[in-house]
Amino acid sequence: MTLNTAPSERLALIGRIAPISQTVAVNTGLVPIKAFFRLLAVVDVGVIASTGVVNAKVQAAVGSGGSPVDIRGAAITALTQAGSDSGKCAVINVNLDKLAGDGYTHAQLVITPSVAAALVSGHLYGVDPRYAPASDIDGTFVDEVVTV
Repeated sequence: MTLNTAPSERLALIGRIAPISQTVAVNTGLVPIKAFFRLLAVVDVGVIASTGVVNAKVQAAVGSGGSPVDIRGAAITALTQAGSDSGKCAVINVNLDKLAGDGYTHAQLVITPSVAAALVSGHLYGVDPRYAPASDIDGTFVDEVVTV
């Protein structure tokens, strides 16, 4: 790793779930992943209702119209209010080399609040692009990249 690169040259924000109070699954939608060696999903949970549960996972698909399948091991342990998980984050790392040969070209982050409402948001990053800089591959919702 070189210290001469900006973090945005190694990370591209490719999927996003805007903050929402929800009781059913929300996802980033399927986004292309072939340009990266790894994925990083960040799940951010605000207030979880007293009986609420929040699960999250990363899924992969063959093509943008493919049926998403769960990536083994790419899921968090359920977050709950009873477990004092309101206001916490969870991180999922996915090494795309482990999916090599399966034909997966797209992925999505899925956050599933259930039983009662929870405030959730999430980001899916492509990490270590095959061709830098990663910021060239940011989603269209990224308005600006500033480097100091």
